[in-house]
Amino acid sequence: MFKRLLLLGLISGVLAAVASLIYQKVYFKTNEIDFSGTIKPVTVFLICILAGLLASVGYGLITRWLPRYGEIIFNLVFTIVSFATILGPIAYKFPLEFESPEFFPGLAIPMHFFPALGWYTLKPLFIKK
Repeated sequence: MFKRLLLLGLISGVLAAVASLIYQKVYFKTNEIDFSGTIKPVTVFLICILAGLLASVGYGLITRWLPRYGEIIFNLVFTIVSFATILGPIAYKFPLEFESPEFFPGLAIPMHFFPALGWYTLKPLFIKK
């Protein structure tokens, strides 16, 4: 079971990273504002994979400790953490010479939900009850 969870975390992280990078390209094409110096593709990739792996380990631990309510608690915690992380892009301060910093939250905030969406989407393929 633990190997399946780690595989789920890895694959969902890669899925979230690919979705984030595609979203970043579309956002650039639409608004012609480049935040690639602030949000580096390698960083996005690593954070998405780390989020997927942490989610899988957390799910495994919580469902082992609390078999009856573990899944509900995990889903609630994962969703709350995803919402809490959007405070970073909202509070980020750009230098005064940066052009159009008000577009940054529109790029970064949706990316914070991609790891959760990827994990929730792929979970039924790996974990069967």
